[in-house]
Amino acid sequence: MKLIQTIPLPSVEGRIDHLSVDTKGQRLFVAALGNNTVEVLDLKTGGPIHTIASMSEPQSALYLPDLNKLFVTNGDNGICQIFDGSAFNELGRVELSGDADNIRYDSSSKSVIIGYGDGGLSFIDGRSGRELRSIKLNGHPESFQLELTGSRIFVNIPASSQIAVVDRDQAKVVSTWLMTSALANFPMALDEPDHRLFVGYRLPAMLGIFDTDNGKVVASLDSAGDVDDIFYDPVHHLVFVIGGEGYIDIFSQQGADHYQHLTRIATRPGARTGLWVQEWNRLYVALPSKGQQTAEIKVY
Repeated sequence: MKLIQTIPLPSVEGRIDHLSVDTKGQRLFVAALGNNTVEVLDLKTGGPIHTIASMSEPQSALYLPDLNKLFVTNGDNGICQIFDGSAFNELGRVELSGDADNIRYDSSSKSVIIGYGDGGLSFIDGRSGRELRSIKLNGHPESFQLELTGSRIFVNIPASSQIAVVDRDQAKVVSTWLMTSALANFPMALDEPDHRLFVGYRLPAMLGIFDTDNGKVVASLDSAGDVDDIFYDPVHHLVFVIGGEGYIDIFSQQGADHYQHLTRIATRPGARTGLWVQEWNRLYVALPSKGQQTAEIKVY
């Protein structure tokens, strides 16, 4: 891993949350939660294109290229706003019960799935922008991952110290895995072919690897603290753990049950979110402003 680009965000203050990418248009969407904006960046020039202002603590952005729409979840008012992907005018919104957070896309059903409130997953039709249904959970959902070849969704619920396994065909929770070795399970990544789930903990700071067939932990390793994003690279068999302690930890997957810490890259305290873009073999990491240092996106 080597640093190849730094994109400054001089007008962004406060915490930065999750990112999304438009690979064809080479644009990066940044949910600048503390700034109440979504920043749209041109990755060719390394500069800003547009700022979507007057948001309400945006936590996640999701760009859908086939629909040319941008979905943005707001933590403060619980609203998911839908924008045109070119002009950025608002096309619609879905009002949830509060704390609209992580967002994923089910390409098979064309559904946008949002974790929100005191415990729920909302399914929104990507074409019409209407809520189709919701599934009740036992606490606020943080990161969640969808199977591509199966119907399960794995959901981190730190408030109840569990991972909920949801069957989206049955629209219900079919299993729960209780956390025993660590707490505050926030980020998550999935290696579906090898049936492995990567979970980041904050108490203590560690990476746990689960067998998705039975919910058992097969390995655990120390990692950077205050983690909020984990990504898996299936080509090089790498796991990236981004921690707000100010580091990226990179682990090598040497078998489904065997992992080795490769290196630690220093970033900045508070830099705990990013995005792995498989098509480009690049990791984008969001660094918030701190003192005289402006906010920026580091590209590795």
